[in-house]
Amino acid sequence: MARTVRFHEVGGPEVMRLEDLETGEPGPGEVRIRVDAIGINRAEMLFRSGQYIETVKQLPSGLGAEAAGVIEAVGPEVAGFEKGQAVSVLPSFSQNDYSVYAERAIVPATALLPRPDGVDAVSGAAVWMPYLTAYGALVEVGGMRAGDTVVLNAASSSVGLAAIHTANRVGATPIAITRTSDKKERLLEEGAAEVIVSDEEDVTGRVLALTGGKGAEYVFDAVAGPGVIDLARAVAADGTLFLYGALSGQPTPYPGFDLGMPALNMRTFTMLEITRDPQRIRRAVAFISSGLRTGIFRPTVDRLFPLEEIVQAHRYMESGARFGKIVVTVDH
Repeated sequence: MARTVRFHEVGGPEVMRLEDLETGEPGPGEVRIRVDAIGINRAEMLFRSGQYIETVKQLPSGLGAEAAGVIEAVGPEVAGFEKGQAVSVLPSFSQNDYSVYAERAIVPATALLPRPDGVDAVSGAAVWMPYLTAYGALVEVGGMRAGDTVVLNAASSSVGLAAIHTANRVGATPIAITRTSDKKERLLEEGAAEVIVSDEEDVTGRVLALTGGKGAEYVFDAVAGPGVIDLARAVAADGTLFLYGALSGQPTPYPGFDLGMPALNMRTFTMLEITRDPQRIRRAVAFISSGLRTGIFRPTVDRLFPLEEIVQAHRYMESGARFGKIVVTVDH
């Protein structure tokens, strides 16, 4: 039996329960892992509350798509992995099909990445989703390169911090947006070239001033909603506004007509564009791994919670107080 988080109805953090369940044996193309650490992501909040890009197909449902652990059993038709191997689980599957909020979990082998010596479970569960998202949108899809400017909001999130590091790695200039001045100094320490405090400053005006009136080649928006109008004004001609989150919870207008039809590219992005494409994930893993080896990339872990406190972990995520990644640890 393995302690497993499930929810029997959609709703707030309190709907999650820790239950004893049989994990079973892995089928073709699957492995069973002993889960040692779990990366907590906003996708799980949205899925659990019925607001995600895919709906919950069946209740009770499990949760979670990012973890680190050790392989306990390998199913048929799996090559390249063996029992006892330390691995990270990348978020490349539907939470309707697999889930990792548990002591043990069965996952598809295609979602696994060997965990190098020296990378502990917490780091292995904290680093991949943020950097796959930032690299995937800005470099793989967007083509960001040296000399470009990227403006990013929700900058103190794990993805925001990864976007700052990624921009610096390719020689681009990251301009971070944060709501209050509390996190400004830490964002500068993480490598932000400039920090705009949106509650106190005119975001569009600051971006235009910092770019000599040209605007930024990229805007990396986790918030969406009505604020895209102001962000779009800060995009350079033929620049790209990426929408990768919807923290505002409000409808998102298309700003092109309001702004007089500028040459604006506006597109949504999900990390699944990278993790479900063999060539893209190969390039992403190579890029991120080299950044980790040199120390330019690193997991920024805000706080650890034990599995027994999964409800508190979700409440902390929803509070917006974090700086970096929340990780849940599993004692065996």
